[in-house]
Amino acid sequence: MEFTDVLAKRRSVRHFKTKVAVSDDDVQALLAAAITAPSAGNIQPWRFTVVRSAAAKERLIEALRQRWVAPAPVIIVVSVDPRPCAARYGGRGEMLYAIQDTAAAIQNILLAAVDRGLSSCWIGAFDEGAIRDALDITAPITPVAILPIGYSAESSARPARRPVDELTVWL
Repeated sequence: MEFTDVLAKRRSVRHFKTKVAVSDDDVQALLAAAITAPSAGNIQPWRFTVVRSAAAKERLIEALRQRWVAPAPVIIVVSVDPRPCAARYGGRGEMLYAIQDTAAAIQNILLAAVDRGLSSCWIGAFDEGAIRDALDITAPITPVAILPIGYSAESSARPARRPVDELTVWL
């Protein structure tokens, strides 16, 4: 698929086909795309937890408190380890660069999913402590995004976007 087509087709999907699995090869491809993201000083602070088992999914969904995620065949929890960024760049590295780097990896996962015919939704509203407890993620590693991955059960029109000229200043 052409890159511009991938961008145009990306949607936040909340309804997944329940009887169609996502292969390990597909998950590996998404993670391989994630780690190609740029990162400050090439530190690569991202960490991934792939949730497939029914027991782990149930713990995650209870902590997340968003049951609509349940039908997704796989859920990728993207976390950040801020320590190496803090060690090299101080507070700005810890509070900004580490999150920026991880967000770039998340976007790569979302775009790679579209390229493989998969769908997802970037979830950022959750209780970090509850997610850590549910998945045994040890602080200071911090969950940043939860990405349910699957095949969309619906087709949807692209939501309206503000015009570029409303958002851009040329100097």
